Amino acid sequence: MSQTKVHFAHAQAIVNCLFEIFQNDRKASKAIEYQLKQNKNAGSRDRAFIAETTYEIVRYWRLLRALDLQETQAVDTSSLWRIVAIYLNLYQGFTLHFDTISKIDFKLIKERLSHAEAEMTLKESIPNWLNEIGIKYYNNEWPTLLHALNVPAEVYLRVNTLKTTASALKKELQNQGIETQIIDVDALVVVKRKNLFSTEAFQNGLFEVQDIGSQQISKMLHPLPGMRVIDACAGAGGKTLHIANLMENKGSIISLDVAQFKLDELKKRARRNGVFNVETRLIEPRTIKKLKESADRLLLDVPCSGLGVLRRNPDAKWKQSPQSIQEVMNIQKEILNNYPKMLKPGGMMVYATCSICKSENEHQLHAFLSENSNYQLVTEKTLLPDELNSDAFYMALIKKL
Repeated sequence: MSQTKVHFAHAQAIVNCLFEIFQNDRKASKAIEYQLKQNKNAGSRDRAFIAETTYEIVRYWRLLRALDLQETQAVDTSSLWRIVAIYLNLYQGFTLHFDTISKIDFKLIKERLSHAEAEMTLKESIPNWLNEIGIKYYNNEWPTLLHALNVPAEVYLRVNTLKTTASALKKELQNQGIETQIIDVDALVVVKRKNLFSTEAFQNGLFEVQDIGSQQISKMLHPLPGMRVIDACAGAGGKTLHIANLMENKGSIISLDVAQFKLDELKKRARRNGVFNVETRLIEPRTIKKLKESADRLLLDVPCSGLGVLRRNPDAKWKQSPQSIQEVMNIQKEILNNYPKMLKPGGMMVYATCSICKSENEHQLHAFLSENSNYQLVTEKTLLPDELNSDAFYMALIKKL
């Protein structure tokens, strides 16, 4: 991304995004999406500048606030303008000359930066409670893992094998000006970021954007053509669509979720992907009862803290807390106590999260296994970003006896 100067309207859009994220508790992705719609005349380079700058400021929010001695102050428009100005000066070499910005002593800011970088919570910009969790679970490995969680995520594509192949998709995207590399039989990595969703290849359902680590979850489930598979926390259906690929559109998939709007989005995506073996249902207590012991395979991609996908959603570290993690763990426990009833004896299920917290992962699962002797752990895996250059995931394959 190459900019020669920063326009006021684009800086204002970044400030607006930050206000929505930190004052109105809006998700960063939604705040950015809204601002880009408000700036329809901005070109692709300017839109990328707004989005990427916002994400980077969110990523290093604590550090930037500390450099301006704002950590204990309320967030307001004036302070946000200063944060944007400091970030753009330190990391992109721009000096903003707008009336909305009070005078900043950048020499002093740079002196503070050299001191701040000696403290890991400031350098990597995380809340103290997250640092305590990281040290508790990862000890000496934590600094490396934490740094990897702050590196912007690669863009990975999962090939829709119902419609194309990796080599054919690579060529198709190349014709549309997008360079990729094949990294697996059904996966590509984008070499340079572009707007993928406006391409013919996407509109025709030839691929989905999905992290390479996330793609391992459905593969661990090993669904086969002709099986009945239940995706019990389906959301908008990224893994449902992958399962349909692995089943070659044969057999049946029942996708469940508590939110109807997510299931509606899943249906749209399924149509675009040419997937027709999926049925959606809103999950209720009677749903589980009706589906008792009916599934050959069961996917529990459970709600979690999202602390494994900070590269992609850096605002999660500012929105989560030890209390919110405990609340989501209670939901996970409830799911584990009820949803496996839908699995046939002899069937297999995968329990998965996108969290680095072992309390949500192996500790949660092993507690379930210790209380339910008719379930047996087959294998479990933790993917970390410093190993695979993916988001962080935990996944476990369990057999029902």
